[in-house]
Amino acid sequence: MKSRAHIFVSGVVQGVYYRDFTQSHATAMELTGWVRNIDDGRVEITVEGERDRIDHLVERLRSGPPASRVDDVQVDWEEYSGGFSNFQVRYS
Repeated sequence: MKSRAHIFVSGVVQGVYYRDFTQSHATAMELTGWVRNIDDGRVEITVEGERDRIDHLVERLRSGPPASRVDDVQVDWEEYSGGFSNFQVRYS
């Protein structure tokens, strides 16, 4: 079943390749959407695809790359839109 999730990750998640880590895993799982750093120090992610693959990505996000420290992962489920063709890093 196709789903969409809006995710916020907090902790030491900027400047530690967290966006690249997210993009690599999302692309490998054939998910679409984007990831970006936000001014409050968190990473924001919008992702679409099969629900079980998004769940798997969320589990990866809870670990993060080696230099990161993830304190919290907030997931808000939304209605699937099909509006993305790939998964990209956004630079705000």
